[in-house]
Amino acid sequence: MNSTVSLKYISKKLTDWYSDYKRDLPWRDISDPYRIWISEIILQQTRVIQGLSYYNRFIEHFPTIAELAEAEEDDVLKYWQGLGYYTRARNLHKAARQIMTDYNGVFPTQHSDIIKLSGIGEYTAAAISSFAYNQPYAVVDGNVYRVLSRLFNIQTPIDSTSGKKEFALLAQNLLSTSNPGMHNQALMEFGALQCVPSAPGCTICTLQSVCLAFENNTVSLLPIKSQKKKSTNRYFNYLFVKSQDNTFLQKRTGKDVWQNLFEFPLIESDRLFSASELVDDEAFKSLFHNIAEVEILKISNPMKHVLSHRVIYAQFFSITISEENEAVKQFSKTPLTEIDHFAVSRLMELFLENEL
Repeated sequence: MNSTVSLKYISKKLTDWYSDYKRDLPWRDISDPYRIWISEIILQQTRVIQGLSYYNRFIEHFPTIAELAEAEEDDVLKYWQGLGYYTRARNLHKAARQIMTDYNGVFPTQHSDIIKLSGIGEYTAAAISSFAYNQPYAVVDGNVYRVLSRLFNIQTPIDSTSGKKEFALLAQNLLSTSNPGMHNQALMEFGALQCVPSAPGCTICTLQSVCLAFENNTVSLLPIKSQKKKSTNRYFNYLFVKSQDNTFLQKRTGKDVWQNLFEFPLIESDRLFSASELVDDEAFKSLFHNIAEVEILKISNPMKHVLSHRVIYAQFFSITISEENEAVKQFSKTPLTEIDHFAVSRLMELFLENEL
């Protein structure tokens, strides 16, 4: 960056731009730390256009910390259904209970206390501290990495230890001390709307004259990432078992994907089974042992669901049984009309939308 250009100049240009172009969102221009917290957790892995309806629904059902804390986890997960990354919802619930126990139900005001809450890291603590309390803590999210890497033409990988330190320090130095909340909002919004990943509007950018990446024709190359985690494939054969007007569900309780969500009985394998392969599988035989009539009515089309570093390939076998043995009875017998009362994965939800 040209040494004659002050960081205050950049901050001023950003906040001026923000005043003109910011989106009208319900968590903007408020100081309620609870609502800001909910919005930030929802938007961690979710686009604003999708997250808005979930935010409104969640706040309507859990309007206060106390009501969120008092809710059952299954209820919280149900209202999170479709957003994915369900650890976020479980941590929200746990943190709400922490606030009730440790802070008498009042959201903490100190950054050092906020960051101790379950599911809150450096970014979220800085966002809440600055947006709710106008405290001078710089936020660094994906949008901020992109804007700063281009403005300063930084070649350090953003996913490296040195890169994280470099960007955190730069963001803090750039931060407006008089209005850190608006500055942080402006920087993030600028990355979301103007300095976007592909085909950013450089020709009409308010910071074009001081952007080193634009000057050096490196905009499309930044930011740089060094680490790529290998994705693993998993294969889920779901058993949609019907007994009269009921089906059977189980809760995923292990430390795995979709923890504490409900699903049909599952046989995981190294590939998606055909009907003949399924009935020859030992887990299938064990489940339906001694049942007189077990009929596979149909098999769904294969479905692909992409998670962080995992790709789930799934299909659903619709099965009817003439009676229930002890193995089947280990699952939760559920009327077909009540399945929508349970929190399920998006994969299950898509299947049920077409099936019921």
